[in-house]
Amino acid sequence: MQKAIVTVVGKDKVGIIAKVCGFLADNQINILDISQTIVDGFFNMMMITDVSSCSSFSKVMDDIAALGKEIGVVISMQKEEIFDSMHRI
Repeated sequence: MQKAIVTVVGKDKVGIIAKVCGFLADNQINILDISQTIVDGFFNMMMITDVSSCSSFSKVMDDIAALGKEIGVVISMQKEEIFDSMHRI
């Protein structure tokens, strides 16, 4: 299994989760775990996903970032190893 971390941050509005989840499904990416919160009108979501079945990880990374711009949030996607390395004490 190849895991990737997806983070979504921005002003809360209707449809963020639906668009992100739809994008992931369209790209054969399974959501393994999800955490979402809204604090003072700001939306924050983190997902652990399985990207083993997606065709091109780098293209998906670029496309999901573009989706974020389109819907007015910041979306980033990183392979699990990179995320772990960046957050190691």
